[in-house]
Amino acid sequence: MAHKDLREFTKALESGSDLITVDDEVDWDQELAGIGRLSCERDGPAFMFNNVKDYAGWRVLANPVSGWRRYAVALGLPASTPVREMYKIYAEREQNPIPPTLVNSSPCKDVIIPESDIDLFDLPVPMVHDGDGGRYLGTWDLVISKDRDSGWVNWGMYRFMIHDERHLTGYPRPNSHLGKMLLDGYAPAGEPMPIAIVIGADQPSHLSSTATFRIGGDEVELAGGLGERAVELVKCETSDLYVPASAEIVVEAEIYPDKIAQEGPYGEYPGYRSGEMGNSVCARVTAITHRKDPIFTIDTTGFMDSSAVTTSISGAIAIRRRLERYDIPVSEVYIPPESGVHMAIVSVRRGGPDIAQKVVEILTARRALMSKIIVVDEDVDVFNMSAVIHAFSTKCHPERGTHVHTYEGRANALTPAYSQEERVNQLGASVAFDATWPPDWPVGSTPIRATLDSMYSQDVQDRVNARWNKLGL
Repeated sequence: MAHKDLREFTKALESGSDLITVDDEVDWDQELAGIGRLSCERDGPAFMFNNVKDYAGWRVLANPVSGWRRYAVALGLPASTPVREMYKIYAEREQNPIPPTLVNSSPCKDVIIPESDIDLFDLPVPMVHDGDGGRYLGTWDLVISKDRDSGWVNWGMYRFMIHDERHLTGYPRPNSHLGKMLLDGYAPAGEPMPIAIVIGADQPSHLSSTATFRIGGDEVELAGGLGERAVELVKCETSDLYVPASAEIVVEAEIYPDKIAQEGPYGEYPGYRSGEMGNSVCARVTAITHRKDPIFTIDTTGFMDSSAVTTSISGAIAIRRRLERYDIPVSEVYIPPESGVHMAIVSVRRGGPDIAQKVVEILTARRALMSKIIVVDEDVDVFNMSAVIHAFSTKCHPERGTHVHTYEGRANALTPAYSQEERVNQLGASVAFDATWPPDWPVGSTPIRATLDSMYSQDVQDRVNARWNKLGL
């Protein structure tokens, strides 16, 4: 069972020596985030900053889940849990959602700041990267919104930048769930769109918000399943939205249906700065509530950040289930966090060019989030990148093994390789690399791998393994 709130989670990290507490003063302007960025790049620990310049009484937690060790702890598992096992456990829990429970009070209401007293610069919002358009409040957050017509509630992770003391600007992609709610419902009706930005909730809730999930899906029930306990929800002060009662901070706001403001650029999860400053949504903050002695959480976004790790599992499982629905003989799927969620490894029980072509068509039919897919035989361990690179390098034919699919209106605008024109118009392409043996090759013509398990008898393998163990290796 996962920890009930952020404070239990941080205690678990500390006991496992995966959290460093910093009591010396650290500057909110890049220094704090720079420490977190280096930790991501070196697979280091999370950091709790207890003395942030200009913000006495506030603490900042950087990179709660930027690494497989902390992802395991977020699920309530030992930090040493293998990645393959975490995939299995996530998939099982995802199939057992737990409905939330409603509560009337919560520590996240200890302090209530009305709209008239709001100054967003009173929060320890960091300048994450040099060159960012401003200070970003939403980096490890949970944004709650409700569809105007259907009433469906969406939990997602979206970036929001401070515009001035009472306003935020953000970049929900047009084909994201929040973006579609705004563009298809509230904007045409000329109505403001209520949102709640939740900071420092229980980790299963944050994992749920990053999950690759279907329209109409219930992320709060998913969070309950992932944590193996019902998520407690409490009502917002200025809207009918409900937020996790475990939250440290809740920023309530309304997105204007007819106003825009400048936002960006920002160092995004693919590991690159996103474009230039441009027009984005503008939101008026209507209330802020928080706990006493609050903890502000951030993800120092970029190469190997928290979102890359969390989406690795949820995205891969979503891909596998989608391929299964279309009768693709899929065995396993893995999204390497190092890819910035732009590449998937798909192993299949039966390969060939037809399978590779179908895979890329299926995975780009609605939203094309990934530009590269490597299809391998099922005897290739998708979690072992050495094995994947070997299969790709030796089995993918330079001409016949490449399958490119182009599209418009659904490309991932955060794909660094795309031109500015392609990003604006959502034009893109995805490629599937067929790294499987052709199924029509004659028997005996397939090359045999030069590995211990393929070129040696079982008797020799057993004797070698026994000798290896005896040597203490």
